[in-house]
Amino acid sequence: MTINKKLNFSIAIDGGSASGKTTGSKIISKKFGFKLLSSGKLYRLIAYKIIKNKYKYNNNFIKKISKNISSSQLHSKKIYETNVTNLASIIAKKKYVRSALKKFQLDYIKKNRKIIIEGRDIASKIMPEADLKLFFKCSVNKKAKRRYLELKKTNKKIKFKDVQKALKLRDFNDSNRKQSPLLFAKGAVLVDTTNLTKKQLKIKLIKLVKKEIDLKKKKYGNL
Repeated sequence: MTINKKLNFSIAIDGGSASGKTTGSKIISKKFGFKLLSSGKLYRLIAYKIIKNKYKYNNNFIKKISKNISSSQLHSKKIYETNVTNLASIIAKKKYVRSALKKFQLDYIKKNRKIIIEGRDIASKIMPEADLKLFFKCSVNKKAKRRYLELKKTNKKIKFKDVQKALKLRDFNDSNRKQSPLLFAKGAVLVDTTNLTKKQLKIKLIKLVKKEIDLKKKKYGNL
């Protein structure tokens, strides 16, 4: 399905760890040709740069990095290393880090008419006026099983209970942090992936997006 290039269409996707939001974002992006930005990668990249700088950083350091982020950097496998992951969750709590990356995201939105941004504060802080807001959720047991099977491929010794515990802690921290906590934004549509296969998720998301596109067609004319 193609959309007229003259009109904007934005989708804000939020959700906790392993809720299916990244998979869902990719499905929509591929089907409708939207630009996709995963905000989590931004924090990972900042964390990676901090580690490379021997853990020394301040506001100016963060601002400088945020002004020089490239697509290739966000696709680097290095930003998924364990030490990067751990630091990313720590710096994400800092107001000046979130402020710098918010500016990057807002600039990114201005440059792209058809866009999806996925993260934890997209509908509440980054794109509160998005044409479609989706909030992904999944039961702890189910997403722990998914993440466990995923991690088991590279770490045979990993234990299910450890994965489950880590996900519970991450969700708690994300929902209770002072700066931009994970929350269900006003007007968002709930997408519960607990009992959905990838195929069922794809069908559901395409239906939701098409519905919003049709509503915009009626309001602004043919898209």
